[in-house]
Amino acid sequence: MKKNWFVLGLGALLAFIGVGWTLQGLDVMKGSAMSGVTLWAVVGPIVAIAGLVVLGVGFARLRRVSR
Repeated sequence: MKKNWFVLGLGALLAFIGVGWTLQGLDVMKGSAMSGVTLWAVVGPIVAIAGLVVLGVGFARLRRVSR
């Protein structure tokens, strides 16, 4: 049961970081060496999508355990 919460936390963290990297890469969030760098505008959405996939797996496991 605790492993499911770890997976959910990891997925949320990845999604949050991915969105942050995307916004920095697109120069929406300024004030960092990552601001306006195309690499982060590409890597960010990939990390965010991976985080959403991990969240989906975590919720599916949580639902399966609770039944």
